[in-house]
Amino acid sequence: MTNTTSTTEPVIGGAAGVAAPAPDVTGATSAGRASRPDGRSGRRRRRVWGVMSTREKVVRYVLLVLVLFITIGPFLWQLSTSLKGAGEDIYTANPSFIPSEPTIENYLKVAAAIPVWRYIGNSLLVAAIDVFGNIVFATLAGFALARLQWRFRKLVLGLFLATLVLPGEATIISQFVTVKDLGFADNLVGVALPGMIAALNVLLMFNAFRQIPEEIDQAAVVDGANAMQRLRYISLPAVQGTIAVIAIFSFIGAWDDFLWPLIVLQSPENLTLTVGLQYLQGTFATDQRMIAAGTMIAFIPIAVIFAVLQRFFFKGVEEGGVKG
Repeated sequence: MTNTTSTTEPVIGGAAGVAAPAPDVTGATSAGRASRPDGRSGRRRRRVWGVMSTREKVVRYVLLVLVLFITIGPFLWQLSTSLKGAGEDIYTANPSFIPSEPTIENYLKVAAAIPVWRYIGNSLLVAAIDVFGNIVFATLAGFALARLQWRFRKLVLGLFLATLVLPGEATIISQFVTVKDLGFADNLVGVALPGMIAALNVLLMFNAFRQIPEEIDQAAVVDGANAMQRLRYISLPAVQGTIAVIAIFSFIGAWDDFLWPLIVLQSPENLTLTVGLQYLQGTFATDQRMIAAGTMIAFIPIAVIFAVLQRFFFKGVEEGGVKG
């Protein structure tokens, strides 16, 4: 039994075997697009990712200028006040932002009223101890938590996290008792001791070390490197930005601290700058020009440190592993 399959060609236009021409879809579509009543093209513009429109740029720059005015405005106003002479009225309803006769007389008065250079030296000593302590101890602790395997590692990490929820005022009495028992009361070492390692800096270093691929450490172990060699030659070059971040944070925290030095220190010659400036405000409470000059003296070192380390600071903020 033979199966036969017959194929019949469609007959279009009365002629067999002759195919009709295919419709011009492209032309029809183009004609349809061109025939829109509003005269616009039917193709929608695709928005390119990462490219801002002019409107978005204007809004962004307006917000940036507003934030800049809020953050930098008070410092510029203090600088303007500190440069105004005694003959210029700073209490008028419409004070001038630019001093009519700029002078540094107020800064010289501050130096004559209080031993400002001694106070600056005390603050720099405390800040240097805190920066050195945080760089060394926070780096070692962060490396141990991130790259080494040992018992109770997760428990210790949890304790560091738990200390972040405690305000500093909750432990300040126990800190003072400990410093006093160690014989560091009324001493700059006692001021610097509690700030030599901060839990936040340890966690920053822990996160930075954790971004390094495990394969690099494993290859170093196979080559015979111990923990200190891995820290020195592999891990430290990859976290230099984060080290700069904790250095800046440590310096600012030690330099601006007021409550703890006020509790620990009693001798006038041992005071830090922030505490010493309070004597200036109490003695010359009516002369806002001198108070503004003292404020700028306390602000200038922070601005200098940040200007020097800003490249490493932003590198540390963006740091996320090993760059090839």
